[in-house]
Amino acid sequence: MSPDEMKAVLQAAFDRCDIASCPLCDTQKEILLQVLEQIKGSHTGVSDIANPLDELTKEELQAFLEFVKAQEEQNRSWKAQLLNDWLNENDSGGVQFIRDRYGLLWLNRIEPYHFDKYSTEDVLKLKLGDRIEICNAVWEWVQDNGPCTPEWYSCIVIKVDTIGDGDSSSTNGIVRFYNGAEFEIQGMYEWNRVYWRRGSEGVRP
Repeated sequence: MSPDEMKAVLQAAFDRCDIASCPLCDTQKEILLQVLEQIKGSHTGVSDIANPLDELTKEELQAFLEFVKAQEEQNRSWKAQLLNDWLNENDSGGVQFIRDRYGLLWLNRIEPYHFDKYSTEDVLKLKLGDRIEICNAVWEWVQDNGPCTPEWYSCIVIKVDTIGDGDSSSTNGIVRFYNGAEFEIQGMYEWNRVYWRRGSEGVRP
């Protein structure tokens, strides 16, 4: 289906929502049309949609990542904090520029996997219910050209434990696959980080 055909289908869906007395608001329509334009520009599909964080300057990105990490360390939702500030007309301090310069549409485009490109350490810690993908290399020997090749499997995080031992700590997690099987990943951030990801498929509900 060409981008123009997709746009026609999207417009037809808008019309059907109106007829069914469930109209989309202008913001929702704008977001959908914006995503369509990004797909149109990429020529390759949804997986290549631009990362919203690429639009920040180096200084803005650093301030934003520090803000997100600070919120995560306090077990608070960084996005909810920003939205609460905006709703209550509160100043967001070092990240006020997000509201002033980028706005709600930009904020709504951010998905957890967008942070992976910029983080040498995980800014967003895994929580119960997060959907991720893990590679079979975490439990078996795989090679790019061997009999067992890398494959990625979607799963949901059902347990996260951080084990401290003096100055060092490690995090173990248990994930559940869609077939009901469960698997424990030891050292999720420390030595097995390369074997799991927040992919565009893995984060979908």
